[in-house]
Amino acid sequence: MRNIKFTIAYDGTDFHGWQIQPGQGTIQGALTDILSKLTQEHIIVHGAGRTDAGVHALGQVANFKTQSQMTAAEFQRACNALIAQDIRVVTAEEVGSDFHSRWCAIAKTYRYRIYRAPVVPPFEWRYVLAYPYPLDEAAMREAAQQFVGTHDFGWFAASSGSDEEDRERTTVREIFSAGIVQSMDGQELRFEVRGRSFLRFMVRKMVGTLLDVGRGRLQPAEISRLYELGDLPQSGQTAPPQGLCMVSVEYAEQTRPRSSQPR
Repeated sequence: MRNIKFTIAYDGTDFHGWQIQPGQGTIQGALTDILSKLTQEHIIVHGAGRTDAGVHALGQVANFKTQSQMTAAEFQRACNALIAQDIRVVTAEEVGSDFHSRWCAIAKTYRYRIYRAPVVPPFEWRYVLAYPYPLDEAAMREAAQQFVGTHDFGWFAASSGSDEEDRERTTVREIFSAGIVQSMDGQELRFEVRGRSFLRFMVRKMVGTLLDVGRGRLQPAEISRLYELGDLPQSGQTAPPQGLCMVSVEYAEQTRPRSSQPR
């Protein structure tokens, strides 16, 4: 069996997230349908992360195993020719049989965009949260640093949708970096966070908490107390999905592709 790795970009606006759902259009479902037709095999597409409905990606990573003799480059071209225009296979490469897009990942980076100007350009509204109201941006930057480190993020966790999975999962996560920067034109705040893995809705709840800090409803120092208390009622609301994008997924040296980049 050959193992093919895709790096995928998509506009998640019109999809019900990454994961296959009966009767709903999803990224994983669209890729699975096309690859199964191309190979005439039962294809299982594994993703590095399960982005939610309306969430976008620049660097989602997926892999699938096949007996097909199509090259990675041929898979890339065929998928891009057949799949919806709001999904693109950016790169395709053959990797070792032990590579798994989710379990081999050592870090993921997400970005959330908050548009601060009073008018959102028509080419941006699908990808930002419009918030032109006053915010204490310095306090938000201070608060973002409180996410860094290994913490129990149970107060950010939404249900996975499976009672069994919820019982067995741990809510402790390691965050390598987190910060807020302003765009060059001063019209956006961009929250970027890099960690080993993330819980469902975790980044969007982080953003909701940062917005509460910016509004003066929560002080930056209170975040460390919430870790200790697991105080869900005091954490921020879940920010809307359209501002969130999976930027990249990282892998250790030994999991990198053994074959050359596609043409």
